[in-house]
Amino acid sequence: MFMMDLYMIFIGLLILILGVMFGIVFLTFLERKVLGYIQIRKGPKKLGLVGIMHPFSDAMKLFTKKQTYPNYSNYFCYYFSPIVSFLMSLFIWMLIPYYFNMISFNLGVLFFFCSISLGVYTVMIAGWSSNSNYSLLGGLRAVAQTISYEVSLALIFMSSLLLVMDFNFLMFFNYQKLMWFIFLMLPLSLCWVSSMMAETNRTPFDFAEGESELVSGFNVEYSSGSFALIFLAEYSSILFMSFLFVMIYMGGYELNLLFYLKLSLISFLFIWVRGTLPRYRYDKLMYLAWMGYLPVALNFLLLFIGVKIFLF
Repeated sequence: MFMMDLYMIFIGLLILILGVMFGIVFLTFLERKVLGYIQIRKGPKKLGLVGIMHPFSDAMKLFTKKQTYPNYSNYFCYYFSPIVSFLMSLFIWMLIPYYFNMISFNLGVLFFFCSISLGVYTVMIAGWSSNSNYSLLGGLRAVAQTISYEVSLALIFMSSLLLVMDFNFLMFFNYQKLMWFIFLMLPLSLCWVSSMMAETNRTPFDFAEGESELVSGFNVEYSSGSFALIFLAEYSSILFMSFLFVMIYMGGYELNLLFYLKLSLISFLFIWVRGTLPRYRYDKLMYLAWMGYLPVALNFLLLFIGVKIFLF
């Protein structure tokens, strides 16, 4: 019986990974269509119905192209960092608190922060091992940015944890049945939105991949399958961050259509911001994290500690 349970968990995880992969495929398609309409053009529309097969042809093209390797790169690190990055981005999807047949973490929040912290190393190694000045500069920027905004995310999250007093993500649903946390802590939720954009290297904080400044940043030497894996890891992180925002601030995890509509809305927000806002300046990005979000998060944390002590 125990082995059967393990097999069922394994099959469930495989189905979850397949679902995430399809989600990433259609998120890229949605992004190209939405950006097209924002820029008053059509976007991909040739392959299949309204261009729906376009992401699949892109994937086939990328994975069948010849892989190039820089002569002076540190080959082992260069080759494996995109693979590890992609695996790490899939790893955190185990945190989805299904009610049945899956892994339910009592310390899911800690696992999440450990996983995103490990993601920093893959970007750093990818930038360094290419042995290119452009990629090294992109990697250094990415590391500084990601570490800064991990601190911001952790401190913002602590206010929600104080209200729930549990590291299990399932608890967020139980505590938001009557009122979503976004109404209780609107400024913090807005800080979380911009912090998760910075954490996933998305516009307007895409300094690690600043094409106009750094010739594509840390992934400048990557091509074909390796580039595709870095791309997939980024979009997997976007989907997971959207899922996390809905779980913490918009009613928690529930198995219904409304949950997935909320998830799609936050994912759409990432794309909308990309089509609307210009890139931020790098020194202002750091100033925003350490002189903006840090004091706000700490003040809210003190407020919630005071409320808990006063009420209980």
